Amino acid sequence: MKALRYETGKLVVAETAKPQSAGEALVRVLLSGICNTDVEIVRGYAGFEGTIGHEFVGVVESAPDESVIGRRVVGEINAGCGHCALCAGGDARHCPNRTVLGIHGRDGAHAEFLRLPVVNLLPVPDDVPDERAVFCEPLAAACGITERVQVEKETRVAVIGDGKLGLLCAQALSLSSQRVLLIGKHPEKLRIAGARGIETATLDQARGREREFDVAVEASGAESGFALALQLLRPRGVLVLKSTFHGTTPVDAARIVVDEISVVGSRCGRFAPALDLLLTGAVDVESLISEEYRLADGVRAMKRVTERGVLKVLLRP
Repeated sequence: MKALRYETGKLVVAETAKPQSAGEALVRVLLSGICNTDVEIVRGYAGFEGTIGHEFVGVVESAPDESVIGRRVVGEINAGCGHCALCAGGDARHCPNRTVLGIHGRDGAHAEFLRLPVVNLLPVPDDVPDERAVFCEPLAAACGITERVQVEKETRVAVIGDGKLGLLCAQALSLSSQRVLLIGKHPEKLRIAGARGIETATLDQARGREREFDVAVEASGAESGFALALQLLRPRGVLVLKSTFHGTTPVDAARIVVDEISVVGSRCGRFAPALDLLLTGAVDVESLISEEYRLADGVRAMKRVTERGVLKVLLRP
């Protein structure tokens, strides 16, 4: 099969062996989405080599549970060991022995086929098209913020970054709070949030609102986004870190200590709530699609996604 792989420091579309199910489900990929994490992996993040990609919708070709064969599915990306206390509790996201689709120890979704445990798969409602379903993973990550931080109607929330993740975070959080501000530097992207009734601001406008917010979500993937988030937070506010990227970020520890800022990491969310939002249309994901490429043109698609103004780029095997 064809797969977009990062190997020995190079990104290539290669012919590689079709995955063996090995007691898991074999899924034929219908559509996959390029994430900024994919870009960062090629820059060295996570030390991963193999088939990249973790956002997908597909059809189950084979599985130990025959009832799922033929179903259109999305899949949670963390595959646990199945034996530890976390897995026994039904949450493998922090299993110490987990593999992660296209990120750690498991070939990913930018391919014709992938494999995942059956327990990771969720059926996609018939009324949710592939182009919407492929957003389930990043939307779940955005919704996952409220697993880590309490957000209520009057909570003042600033989201820094108007890229794919920032737009999804702002939309998801606006379902809980009426006081969400999305901060970015691309008018065309900010207009997507504005069309959903979300307040927006440029970077210069945001700098005039220091110490105003209860929660600041850093979703820019830039060192400057971290610094701006700290400036916007009131004393005893909460800084939520969503970006994953290669490299290190200098931390103003004194500001965190003096203002007693809580720093919270937020990574993967649950898929079921995200599927519900996609079914009801409560979140606009179609406006985030910039382009679609064939999987065979995956290297070119990865270059395209790094260009200014581009949002979600999809790959179709």
